[in-house]
Amino acid sequence: MRFGVVVFPGTWSDCDFHYVVSEVLHQPVRYVWHRERELSELDCVILPGGFSYGDYLRAGAVAGRSPVVEALRGFVAKGGLVLGSCNGFQILCEAGFLPGVLTRNECLQYRCQSSHLVVENVDTPFTRGLRPGQVLTMPISHGEGKYHADAETLARLKQQSNPNGSLENIAGVVNPEGTVLGMMPHPERASEAAMGGTDGLLMFQSLLGSLVEDGSFLKR
Repeated sequence: MRFGVVVFPGTWSDCDFHYVVSEVLHQPVRYVWHRERELSELDCVILPGGFSYGDYLRAGAVAGRSPVVEALRGFVAKGGLVLGSCNGFQILCEAGFLPGVLTRNECLQYRCQSSHLVVENVDTPFTRGLRPGQVLTMPISHGEGKYHADAETLARLKQQSNPNGSLENIAGVVNPEGTVLGMMPHPERASEAAMGGTDGLLMFQSLLGSLVEDGSFLKR
């Protein structure tokens, strides 16, 4: 499976994602500069956490209009997968790939701690290897992770636990097709036992399992 990790000025989790994909999963991966538009050789594009340029205006507001994000529209339309974590989630919402917005944490403080996630949807390439109701532990590291959306969206997305004041306690959102996932926790920081846990690795393994099961990525 071919991965691309997008690099925006200011992001820092790009190296973490690259390491997990290359050294833990042993899959081909390359960095994608935010001004690039060519994504056709990739199966999954990752938007990492950190601080993208323009966050002083609103988290993800400027980065969500960068050339690589515009190129994602055609990439997703052809069946490509996109995973956005932390700032990547904010960018996906700002660019309209996912509903809702991310705002300042309810406590108005930066939060860096472990969080527990309840798996609600196992019908996506990111979660098909998990069990409904399974609890995963991953770290969060953000100051703007409070999720807002309209009442209809919240009713559809209702989940369990997140410590930043998100409406309905939503920690992650997937598009209707299940191909674009945005989440505030960092799966790349929970992919080795030496880092305190491997629950994040389960999501990457689900992606690889999807490739083996239906070969959809090979057809692109």
